[in-house]
Amino acid sequence: MKTLISARELRAGLPSIVDRVRKGSRFTVLYRSRPAFEIVPVEDIRGRAEDLRNDSFYQSGPIGSSSSGDAAAKHDEALYR
Repeated sequence: MKTLISARELRAGLPSIVDRVRKGSRFTVLYRSRPAFEIVPVEDIRGRAEDLRNDSFYQSGPIGSSSSGDAAAKHDEALYR
């Protein structure tokens, strides 16, 4: 279950929130009325790192530079060929 909480609520109730996350709860933290990040149980993210090792987008290195003028085109060529 995902619950919305404010950054203020997170600061005020951190011990309680940690306990709830350990039991499987998920939180979306709002900062200045906008979603800023999620707090999820560690088990939810452990498998994701394994998946990224085989992801070509995640594995791609930097191509070009901001002054080259063609960095975006080179990224597209390397990632989507």
